[in-house]
Amino acid sequence: MQNELNVPTMAELMARGETPEILFWVGCAGSFDERAQKITRDICKILQHVGLKFAILGTEESCTGDPAKRAGNEFLFQMQAMTNIEILTGYAVKKIVTACPHCFNTLKNEYPALGGNYEVIHHTELIQSLIREGRLKTADGHEFLGKKITYHDPCYLGRANEVYEAPREILQQLDVQLTELKRCRSNGLCCGAGGAQMFKEPEAGNKDINIERIEEVIASQAQIVAAACPYCMTMLKDGVKVKEKEGEIEVLDIAEITVRANKL
Repeated sequence: MQNELNVPTMAELMARGETPEILFWVGCAGSFDERAQKITRDICKILQHVGLKFAILGTEESCTGDPAKRAGNEFLFQMQAMTNIEILTGYAVKKIVTACPHCFNTLKNEYPALGGNYEVIHHTELIQSLIREGRLKTADGHEFLGKKITYHDPCYLGRANEVYEAPREILQQLDVQLTELKRCRSNGLCCGAGGAQMFKEPEAGNKDINIERIEEVIASQAQIVAAACPYCMTMLKDGVKVKEKEGEIEVLDIAEITVRANKL
């Protein structure tokens, strides 16, 4: 991804005596998960399209510690956090954008207590601001004309940080039919992966939570589910597969929708 899109690392920019406007925190999913890597590429395309000078940490970036903290290992979380803070401080990082609400929440709300203070924004907030500033035109090339789209609120973006409008405002720029799920915004239903649940088997019950969520999507008759979290992306796609609706329902991140609409 780095070579393909020519994305510089903080170390490379520093060696040239340059400073980026923003650091793109890729996150574990965005780095290693094949599906999430597509979202990472599209965010880079957007940043490059608008001429925003950015960089990544590359191999210097490690997990924020969110899964460790949610699973109850505070000691491991603080070890991971302190290592990251040391690196970010070394590069004098001030502003960070990330596509993962879990990284977003941890960097924004939990790192300050350990000495890491940054302006942290989610990629949907960045795309929204670029559209408002006129730097990113929402020239929907009718890629989504007439399509019925719904949006799934990630827990750590919505309820935890009250970012509800940015992703919806982006979708409202398109020539689509927007429909809300029965449970949305502050009453949104978890995809089932947060709180480190992604890395363990579910407890005994009569239905997995992501199946419950996809049943709500099916009931909405939406053709596209817009996501804004790599965990949600995995759970929603798995739910679509279980329900054998892959030919009818597409799961796309807000960044992917933006890139497709603008033909970047």
